[in-house]
Amino acid sequence: MSLPLVMIVNNSLKPLDEIFQYPPAIFVKNPTFNNFTDLFNVMGDSWVPFSRYIMNTIIITGFGTFGHVIVASLAAFPLAKHKFPGKKLLFSMVVLSMMFSWTVTQIPNYMIISWLHINNTYLALILPACQYGMGLYLMKQFMEQLPVSLMESARLDGASEYRIFWSIVMPNVKPAWLTLAIFQFQQMWGNTGSMFLRDEQLKPLQFALQQIAAGGTARAGASAAVTFIIAAVPILFFLTCQSNVLETMTTSGIKE
Repeated sequence: MSLPLVMIVNNSLKPLDEIFQYPPAIFVKNPTFNNFTDLFNVMGDSWVPFSRYIMNTIIITGFGTFGHVIVASLAAFPLAKHKFPGKKLLFSMVVLSMMFSWTVTQIPNYMIISWLHINNTYLALILPACQYGMGLYLMKQFMEQLPVSLMESARLDGASEYRIFWSIVMPNVKPAWLTLAIFQFQQMWGNTGSMFLRDEQLKPLQFALQQIAAGGTARAGASAAVTFIIAAVPILFFLTCQSNVLETMTTSGIKE
């Protein structure tokens, strides 16, 4: 499992002669940072500043991840801890939505974005990110394990439903929403926005890096550096929160 990561790091530090060496070597012999220098030189020559791509990525990834966690948690709370007509039907629709591949919903999503007149804006990527069914399913299943007595005690003390949600439910399901944030962060980080974003000033870093990686042999060193950057950020984010992911996957729930 670690071998591809080792190769990504070593390839980013290889000079061109080692990159094209056959048979390829796993470990670098003469490490150099020329690949990263070449990458930043190429990005520096573009008519859109490199900092603009970074800012676009931060906005899209940050708001997309935050919006998905909040919307999924708010929707999961009544499905997990309240009774109302149509509850089972709504949850069945959520589960059914996870059976469709993203290619099936690609055209309907584009039509909805066009009808809302938010095409070629940040919202074209952020708004769809808030409604993925997997996050709602994960949060709902995890919230069902919380003891009802916790919320009943808060209601007796006069706490509102929003107070119960923010002060009791969310702290107790922290491993679940951190896990959800990791999954969503990885998905948003890899989004190029090519379907909805036309203006170069709005496109994320991932799009610019992929264009460099497609430069062929002349950009082989920069492409190796691009691969490292694309993989490094989600991996670091995952390592930061990995203990919560394991807790989410192995928890047996809180007992009364």
